[in-house]
Amino acid sequence: MNAGNKLSVSELTELIRRSLEGAFGSVIVEGELSNCRPSSTGHLYFTLKDAGAAISAVMFKNQLRYLNFEPRDGMLLRVRGHISVYPQRGTYQIICEEMEQAGTGEILALLEKRKRDLAAEGLFDEDRKKPLPRFPETVAVVSSPTGAAVRDILNILRRRAAGIRVIILPTPVQGDEAAPIIARRIEQANRWRLADVLIVGRGGGSLEDMLPFSNEAVVRAIAASKIPVVSAVGHEIDWAISDYAADLRAPTPSAAAELVSENHLAIREGIRALEESIVETMQSRIDRARLLIKPFSLADLEYRFRAILQPRLVRFDDAKEELLSALSQRIGELRRRMELARTALEGGSPLAIMERGFSVVTHGRTGALIRDGRDVKAGDPLIIRPLSGLIAAVTESVSTEDGQGEMKENRS
Repeated sequence: MNAGNKLSVSELTELIRRSLEGAFGSVIVEGELSNCRPSSTGHLYFTLKDAGAAISAVMFKNQLRYLNFEPRDGMLLRVRGHISVYPQRGTYQIICEEMEQAGTGEILALLEKRKRDLAAEGLFDEDRKKPLPRFPETVAVVSSPTGAAVRDILNILRRRAAGIRVIILPTPVQGDEAAPIIARRIEQANRWRLADVLIVGRGGGSLEDMLPFSNEAVVRAIAASKIPVVSAVGHEIDWAISDYAADLRAPTPSAAAELVSENHLAIREGIRALEESIVETMQSRIDRARLLIKPFSLADLEYRFRAILQPRLVRFDDAKEELLSALSQRIGELRRRMELARTALEGGSPLAIMERGFSVVTHGRTGALIRDGRDVKAGDPLIIRPLSGLIAAVTESVSTEDGQGEMKENRS
């Protein structure tokens, strides 16, 4: 190796720049627009590609203002410009001065055809759409676990609805192997009922980067999902066929997180508003009460209270005395009635009659009560029951009244 012929990186790059820029003046290039990235300064950076190669390009904002259309990934464009080398990165690009549409790119045409075919099957019909649950407890995110989309979703849910449980179902989000894994993750979430709502998506990128979310298997998995699906692919201007099959499309992953946590935030804001209203109402009533009681001293309040209470106490005492008097009179009357009843009851008692010398006489053999002299004959045994003790006797004779009221004596 001969060190005498060495070149620095800057020298080599400068030689390349002179060669390229000198060999190519103005060029017209036709290719499919990809990786379209408007910058914050107003310039448009993009890639032109065909089936075999790709080249970087830029169109500065002073030329962009003359365009009569909005460049989007998948368009077939024809541009005129010149080749420029960017030494700091060691890359070359086309500096575009003019741009026009040349038709529809192959990828965009393929996606449009696939979208029409799936729409004809009814996969995008509105009556298939499921409403999002008002208060989801678990949200599953089908995306790359290391991507910015997942970080944005987690940050927003943590801020807006900290109680929501989040499950990450990891999957690549670009490349040929991404689509089958995305479809499988959606099917697994449904098979095991892992969540109340699914967010399927990724951050921004080129049209090629987002192709897995337009894959037919992914679209069919989303359409068949029993769990409501929110499609959140790319930025607001990006789109994928999954947007049409999903129950709801979100312009960005961050917007998807806001949509699934909307009711939680509304409830919290409603509670906060009610709390402020209650505090304000109570404070207003307290202030009004303070204003009303301000003119009154404690002594004055006591006097007013006694003035209200005293007449009622007097009425209470009078009513009590009237009640006691009425009760006393009623009790006396009841006692007198009880005494009369007791005297009448005692006067009719057999024992009271027997105390006056009367006895009960029964037949000695039959035990029948003797009420009439004709009930016995001379010689019949008798049992005489005075107030105390028993007397056994034998009938010697019986006197009865005849029809004229004269007594007749019968002897044995």
